[in-house]
Order: sequence, then structure tokens, then C-alpha cells
Amino acid sequence: MSEGHDSRPTPLDDVRVVEISDRIAGSYCGKLLVDAGAEVRKIEPPQGDPLRRFTASFSPLVSGTDSPLFGYLNAGKRSLTWSSDALSSDEPCSAALAAADIVVLTAGRSQAADLGIDPQRLLAESPQCVVVTISDFGWTGPYADRRASELTLQAGAGSAGFRGDPSGPPIAIGGDLGEYMGGVFAAFGALALRRRVQRGGAGEHLDLSMFEAITLMQSSEWLHSQLLAVPPITRTVEVPSIEPAKDGYVGITMVTGQQWLDFAAMVECPELIEIPQLRFQIGRWEYRDFIRERIRPWLAERTVDEIVELGQLFRLPIAALGNGSTIRDMAYVRERGVFVRNPAGFHQPRSPWLMSRCRPAALRGAPVAGEANNEPPWPKRELGQERSDRRLPLDGVRIVDLTAFWAGPAATHVLAAFGADVVKVESIQRPDGIRYSGGMRTDVEDWWEYGWVFHAMNTNKRSVTIDLGSDEGRRLFIELVAGAAVVIENFSPRVMDNFGLTADALLTVNPRLVVARMPAFGLNGPWRDRVGFAPTMEQIAGLAWVTGLPDGPPIPPRGACDPLAGIHAAFAVVAALQFAERTGYGQLVELPMIETVLNTTAVQPIEAEVFGVTLSRRGNRGHGDAIQNIYRCAGDDDWIAVTIGDDRQWCALMELMGLPPWSEDEELATIVGRRARADTIDPRLQEWFERQDLRCVVENLAGAGIPAAPVVSPSLVTENPQLRDRGFFEPLEHPRTGPGLYPRPPFAPLAGQHRWLMRPPPMLGEHNEEVLCASCGVTDEDLMRLSSSGVIGTRPKGV
Repeated sequence: MSEGHDSRPTPLDDVRVVEISDRIAGSYCGKLLVDAGAEVRKIEPPQGDPLRRFTASFSPLVSGTDSPLFGYLNAGKRSLTWSSDALSSDEPCSAALAAADIVVLTAGRSQAADLGIDPQRLLAESPQCVVVTISDFGWTGPYADRRASELTLQAGAGSAGFRGDPSGPPIAIGGDLGEYMGGVFAAFGALALRRRVQRGGAGEHLDLSMFEAITLMQSSEWLHSQLLAVPPITRTVEVPSIEPAKDGYVGITMVTGQQWLDFAAMVECPELIEIPQLRFQIGRWEYRDFIRERIRPWLAERTVDEIVELGQLFRLPIAALGNGSTIRDMAYVRERGVFVRNPAGFHQPRSPWLMSRCRPAALRGAPVAGEANNEPPWPKRELGQERSDRRLPLDGVRIVDLTAFWAGPAATHVLAAFGADVVKVESIQRPDGIRYSGGMRTDVEDWWEYGWVFHAMNTNKRSVTIDLGSDEGRRLFIELVAGAAVVIENFSPRVMDNFGLTADALLTVNPRLVVARMPAFGLNGPWRDRVGFAPTMEQIAGLAWVTGLPDGPPIPPRGACDPLAGIHAAFAVVAALQFAERTGYGQLVELPMIETVLNTTAVQPIEAEVFGVTLSRRGNRGHGDAIQNIYRCAGDDDWIAVTIGDDRQWCALMELMGLPPWSEDEELATIVGRRARADTIDPRLQEWFERQDLRCVVENLAGAGIPAAPVVSPSLVTENPQLRDRGFFEPLEHPRTGPGLYPRPPFAPLAGQHRWLMRPPPMLGEHNEEVLCASCGVTDEDLMRLSSSGVIGTRPKGV
């Protein structure tokens, strides 16, 4: 059915949002809410949102037109501008704030005060409001007032510190991925808290830290060091990863040991299976030359298309690399109709979720600045009874969780933290592969309980094991589904179909159920049966294309799009839950991982279409006007990430450097002039930084208001003073592995709460008796019979 004739409702009904944002994160948060049906009024300064003038390719804009990125992020919103000295004293803007259900503000505490916005005052006047603030470090902690950039946040969060060849610099992920991560977290949090308000609870100020959101883009490597008893991880590149073929680059991803065996067979190199360490990615770096010498002649004889086709026969995640010029021509994109026409004339990705009973809001144009200044304000909401309920927003929601690896568990991780009762379903025949696919202990009997990504993403959950391949197992599963609000899975589409557990079958059992499915490449279409992990999506969607040095190959972003896809799924689940609670109807929610990533790389195909420019790798310089890079300091492999975003920061840096004679060049006095001379500035900055002590120079730069951070190993982020002060690492005691520090969602705790995490990650089948007896009517005698027949259990089969 075409969008123009789609009469289905949007999942959200009568939700009013005020967005005050000067960065991608806030705009993307607002976009997600618009897509789901919210009415968003964007409040801008008189000169408009800076993103109206931003192009990633530095392409000039026609006078009077906005950038296509702004058009993408702000389609369907209405614009208010304030004309007074402060936003809070402008009548139309203050009226919108007073009547809003959700306020999204990208500002720290001092910036909010300059705007005259106090979340507590807003809540006093509108107790039903949800106020989400997005700031670099959050509103509390020793770094709360520090300046930061995407580059410096990635450096401090450990993202850049384990990416790149040790002979060169650390490499940050290109494409502002952290901004989109923060934006979708904010949208999820806003919608989850809105649910509590709709059920009679209190409004809230939700304090989001971009630093914490970006830290969640790495796979909790500090737990890797602890649980596998290995040293802190250092800089490497996957082997193999993105490799040269006969006619271009091909992306290769192997997560499981079986995939490595199949790959060795495909490339006709049996010697690759003779070294046990090679079954794990972490063991291949030491043998990188050995591996490359054996596989590259085979790859060089074949085209990318030939290798991809052969990889599918072997069920391997192998993909052609996409970029801005090629993304829209991919078979998946064309046949699934992924790109739709923006009223400004370019094409953009559709909403990353598809629902069987709901549609996204119709795509409308981005607003002219101030176009809604003279429109009637929203009528203020009538308040009901005194709102004092401070329960967690998803209290009472039962989720049956079939997800595995990282993306799916990242979705249920945040849903569980917000109060949902998440029952994780595995089987002894096939436990969650992330329990051991990245490496395993050989000195403990229960080695499957030591997987670090499993630990990080499965807190607050309960575990049951059910063999869905058995009649009795499916009966137990159906009993669980009958009492649940959500079922979520991220298998390939054929798995649930083969079990007979289709969405239609589950909705027949429970018509109010939200059935969320997270296939790599959709439930239908030309790539339905392809295998893919997050690195595969990053390769296809262009993220890898913009990550790496200008004169080198693309570098894998290393799975950061797993949690990105997970939080998109959590957002869509909460939207569908609100629809189910409003109407009584459940539905199928489809969230192809590739489409979530395409939504965050949209600037690449958009600017290729509008300007004819294909964005590519710029090392650590990014695609903005700032002078920035990662520079070596005086210590042994010590590196600093620095961003000089404006004239004041440039002057402050020159003062710290002692006003070198070359800084007097008049062309360096402006942003445009510095950008044009970046190639001559960089060596001079490097010469100065390599004489500086890392710790001292970071503090000096930060004290001068310049975004700067040390590049740290992701294994060592637990030492960061800001993360420790904010309580981002919450201590839990695991019955087998002992005490550990676990990542929470990137928000300060809610009022009346002291933490987000209440339960350690579950052991395999730990809660079989607790859950199955209470929810499925299983007796003690039944438990013994089910265990002896292998329908349930607590040890992987064959161990």
C-alpha cells in the first residue's frame, strides 16, 4: 500500500513535543518522535538552528535554502523563533513549553540557565511533562561544564583507543555516529517516561550524557579484561575485515568459530583451521601476516560480487562496501523501497521500523524558521489527580526475550533497566552465542558464564532454557507468550517460521502482544536469507567507508551499530506498546538492522544526490569545519584528541602554545581560513603536542575551554572520573564470576531511584523453576522430566 493511501494510524496519539536543539542528537530525537506521530515544535534562535547551514561535504548552499541534512532531520516539524534576549521571556515559546508533553533540550546546566530554562521549574508548572536534556557529560560530575566534540567523546570513551594499526594513530568512527546514538536513547527515554505519565505517574527530568551513550558503543571491554583474565585491549584491526578484491573492497565478518571454519573452506586454505587461536577474532591479530598471505591471492582473483555470492552459499557475513554514491542502487534498497522522496527534492531513508497496524507519519517538509510564531499555542493540558507515582516507567511489562549476541540484548537491556520484567529464553541446545563467541576461558568448568558482552547486556533479566524444537518446549513458550506484553527476537527470518512461531501464530494466542522482529535484512526482499552482523551493516551502509585514513583502506567501526539497532528497537517497542494499551491491539514490529544504520548514514546518499559529492575517509578530522585530529604526545603511545571549533578556542590554543610566529598569519583568524590550511596546521600542532605530557596538556586545554581528551583503551574507561562520579558503572555480584562493574543506560537515575541495575546477568537456565512454575503451571515433577529429556537445563548440551 502506498504511503499516500495508507489509512492506518501512527503509533503515537496526541503527543506534543518541544525541541530546542543545536546538534544532531536533539534533531534526530525529534525526528524519531515525528515519525511515530508526535507533533514537534522546534524552537530556534533568531538566526536559526546551525544545522540549517551545515554540509558534510563543504558544498555551498543556494542562498535562502537549508542544508539537506537539516531537511532530513527536521521534516514534519514546526518552527518557532524567539525574538527576546532569552528564550524563556518569549511568549510563544514559553506557551509551547508550558503545554508540551515532552521537552527535548540539548544543553548542559549552565547553557540551560542562559536560555532561562529550568527543568524543575517546568515540572512545577507542568507536573505531567517529561524533560529530556542531552549534554556532552550530563548535568552532574567534574566534567559537566567541559567542552567536548564527537571526536573527544569517542577518545575518552575508549572507542578510538582500540581501532587502527598500532603503527599509526588511533582511528575514530566517522560519520557522527555518537550523535545518532544519543538521539535515539533520548527518544526512547522520553517515550518510556511518557508512558508512566499516561498511567497516572509523575513527569521527570531525564538527564542524558552523550559521553555515556558513546561509551555504550564499545563492547564493555573492561569486563572482557576481568572475566577472561586478559590484559587491557590495544589497537588492532580485525583480520580479515575489509580486504581488497579484484575490483574493490569486500567486507568480511566472522563472529563464531564455525564461521571461521567455513571461511577457511571457502578460500581453500585448510591450514587456517590448524591453529586453535584463529577460531576467535581476538587471536587472529598475532597471525595477521600469516592469514593475509594466504587469503589475499584468492581474493585478488575474484570480483566483489563473486565473493559475496560465494559467501552467501557458505552462510558467511560477507558484503560489498557501500558509499554515498552506491547505497541507493543496492538491490535491497530498491526492492524494499527503503528511500522515499523528501519534499525538498532529495531522497532519504524511511523510518527504520515497520508496523503491521501502524504507519509512520506522512513525510512533510522541514519548517521555515519562525513559520509558527503567529500560530495559536497549544491549549494547556488539564491536570488530573496529584501525580506522585514514581515507579519505573515499564513496571508491569513482561517481555519474552529470544534475542542473542549484541543488538537484540541491547534492546532488552534498556527495557529491563526501565522496569520491564525480561525473561530471556535460550536453550541448552543453542545458548546465546555471545556467551562464548568472542573468546572463552579454558581454566573454568562453566566457561559459558564468562562472556563479557553477555554480562554487559543482560543485567536485570531472568533466564529460562526451552527447546523450541520440541513439542513440549513450544507449549511452554506459548504459555509464556500468553501472559506477556512483548516478544522480541533477532534470528534470521526462517528460524521462527520453522518453529511455527510466526507473528500471526503468536498474535492468535495473545492479540495484545507486540511481536518485535529484528532481522538483519528484513522479513522479505532479496536479502531475506542473508547472514549479517553489525559490522556487515556498517560496511553496506557507508559507515566503514568514512572510517579510516584518507590514503588507507576503510576500517571497521567494530560493531557499534549493534547497540544502535537495539535502542531503535526499544524505541519502536515502547511506541507499539502505547498503541496496544490505547487500542487493545498488538501487532508485528519489523526492525531490519540495515535500515537503522541507513538512517544514521543518510547524509552520505543525500549529499551525493544533492551535491554530487561522495563523502570518504578524512582520518580523525571529521566532516565539519573544525580543526581536529588525534595527536601523539610525549609518552609511550600516548595520544590526545583535540577539536578547535571556533575562533575563541583557536586563540586559547595559540596562547597555550606561546603564540608561535606562524599563528600570526591572517588567514588563520577565521574558520574558513583554517579549514583551507588544515594540512599545514596539523604538522605544527603535532610538533607541539609530541613535547607535551598527555595528562597535563589535556587538563590545560580543558581549562581553556578547548575540547580535548586522552585516547584510552576501552578496557580502562572505568578509571574515568566523570563516569565514576556519575555512577555509570554499577557494581553487581555474579554468583559465578564475582563482583563486576556493569554499564547502565546513559541517564542519571530517576527521582527516588539510586541505580538502574538491580540484578546481575543470569546464569544459563537460572530461573527455570521460578518462571516456569509461576507462569506455565509446571510442577516439581514436571521440572525433573523436562530436564531429563533436554527440554530445559542449565548446561549447554554436550558439555
